[in-house]
Amino acid sequence: MLVLAVVLSAIAVGLDNFAAAIGIGLAGVDARTRVRVAVVFGLFEAGMPVAGLLIGHGAASSLGRTTRYVGGAMLVAAGLWIVLEGWRSRRGRSKPAGASKGRGRLVLTALALSIDNLVVGFGLGVTKIPLVLALLVFAVVSVGLSLAGLEVGRRLGARMQRRSDELAGLVLIAVGILVAANVF
Repeated sequence: MLVLAVVLSAIAVGLDNFAAAIGIGLAGVDARTRVRVAVVFGLFEAGMPVAGLLIGHGAASSLGRTTRYVGGAMLVAAGLWIVLEGWRSRRGRSKPAGASKGRGRLVLTALALSIDNLVVGFGLGVTKIPLVLALLVFAVVSVGLSLAGLEVGRRLGARMQRRSDELAGLVLIAVGILVAANVF
């Protein structure tokens, strides 16, 4: 069950990368840009949850059973935030699509997209998930979703970009409730 929580969380927070990669893909990308986007997004998407997991593991041992509720609440809050951001972006405030125009802009985009992963990592950290497992799952899912997003952006255009935030938020809310309910 812990692996399912990590996979679902990785997919949920990785959907931001998917959406951003669609935006980048709309501009057209070459093989070098694909690799750069996948690597940068993967590093941030895997690194931030691991930092959160380390903090969560420490909090779990010092605070005891109540950290499950705190961790679950943080996952729910992160999910709600993502849903709200998705609604806002549909009202005209979309994510930056020009992240492929420079390394600095790409790194800033990856950082902005992975801030929620710190909170998600903390929320999952209270469940004592092995760090190596979390690192691998978040990295693989992030790279896969980033590459898929670049391809979708290239092929389909902006239609898919608008709904991925809401789906990601709902998945995080569900995982947060399950963590707080001690299912994981």
